Amino acid sequence: MQIRRLTMVFGFFVLSVGLFLDMGVCTAVQSEMRITTIKQEPYAMSKGTQLEGFCMDLLSEVAKKLGFKYKVQLVKDASYGRQDENGNWNGMIGEVVRGEADLAIAPLTLTATREKAVGMTKPFMQTGISILLRKDTSEGTGLFDFLSPFTAETWVGILIAYLGTAACIFVVARLSPCEWSQPQSEKNRFSLLHSLWYTAGALTLQGAGPHPKALSGRVICCSWWLFTIVLLACYFSNLSSSKTSESTHLTVKGFEDLANQDTIEYGCLAGSSTLAFFKNSNNPVYRRIYEHMERAKSFVSSMDEGVRRTKDGNFAFIGESVSLDLAEARHCELVRAHEVVGMRGYSIAATLGSPIIKNLSVAILQLSEAGELAYLRSKWWASSCIEDKAKSSAVQPHSLKGIFLVLSLGLGLGALLAVLELTSKSRRIAAEQRKSCCAVLTEELSLRLRTRNANKPQENVDIDKEKA
Repeated sequence: MQIRRLTMVFGFFVLSVGLFLDMGVCTAVQSEMRITTIKQEPYAMSKGTQLEGFCMDLLSEVAKKLGFKYKVQLVKDASYGRQDENGNWNGMIGEVVRGEADLAIAPLTLTATREKAVGMTKPFMQTGISILLRKDTSEGTGLFDFLSPFTAETWVGILIAYLGTAACIFVVARLSPCEWSQPQSEKNRFSLLHSLWYTAGALTLQGAGPHPKALSGRVICCSWWLFTIVLLACYFSNLSSSKTSESTHLTVKGFEDLANQDTIEYGCLAGSSTLAFFKNSNNPVYRRIYEHMERAKSFVSSMDEGVRRTKDGNFAFIGESVSLDLAEARHCELVRAHEVVGMRGYSIAATLGSPIIKNLSVAILQLSEAGELAYLRSKWWASSCIEDKAKSSAVQPHSLKGIFLVLSLGLGLGALLAVLELTSKSRRIAAEQRKSCCAVLTEELSLRLRTRNANKPQENVDIDKEKA
């Protein structure tokens, strides 16, 4: 009896050890996940013997949260996963279905067909379908596009500067005795209209005579000429850059515009989910686009081919918006249309019914809420065209504040010189006539600043001569 009891205890011990070892082996095997992916910028790219990119960073963060090790391998047939007529899957989806990989992490679009074959997590990135075009596919210029180099505030400042300069020339030409020596018998050459005309002529680099003779008037004119040169240089420079970088005004603003024109050829990636979207859609515009692509056989075999044909011109590439955003960031001559349709997401694929799907979805949501996914997006989609876009922005008033200051100083100096010239003449006349300088100066000012009958003294002199 005791021997039998010992035998049972020994058997139970051996069975427990066997089960423990078997569980340990299974745990050791499953602790290293087999990951399949595909080379595509910027999701997975070669860096020496390793892979880097958005999906590799995402995989690293998810592995840290769930505590598993992994080994990444590239998909053998370089395909995402499509079901053939017999119901068999190829690409990364096929490897997960056949058990050759535990997870597939790549820009895999979450579709109903794929969801039936494999388990898919919550999307880690939202995308849609849009259009990639060349920037020179722009709409006709607007009626007032010539005003675009400067902001409205800058144009108002230029108008005030123009009127202020013309008024200063008009006043200084009356105050300066070197410009108008005999107000009683001499006609002033710088009327208000002539001052406006003279200032406008200088602004357009045409010139309009006669020119001021007094030092005060010449100081004002030189200040205005300098202001004009700098202003025109800024205007033409910004006008040229704005025309060469016109990217936001496209003839093709959306899919309806694309379907209604026959000048620009368009196509999408062959066998892609984008093509399936247009093929299965009941929208008449999308059906027309699909029928045109089928009729013209304008499909491309890869994303790179679509980008290259778009850069060559007269071609619009239809694809997923995040991929087109990357092309726009890498190629400054390209731009993505604003319209995005058919919103869908990129997900991680796992074996159907695998318990890890739930944990992966929770980890993705945590990364999204912590801002990690947004950071990875900005890291791998960084644009090299930011400086080019900044060049075409309209000139703000503060950009020209230096030249406005120089003009203001010139106008003030000219007015001061005119007053000094008049004061010097008044003192000389006061000494000759033995009068008060202030009285003579007041008399000169009242005589010179009267606009009425300013030109009649000469007429009166001529009448008196005729009578004599």
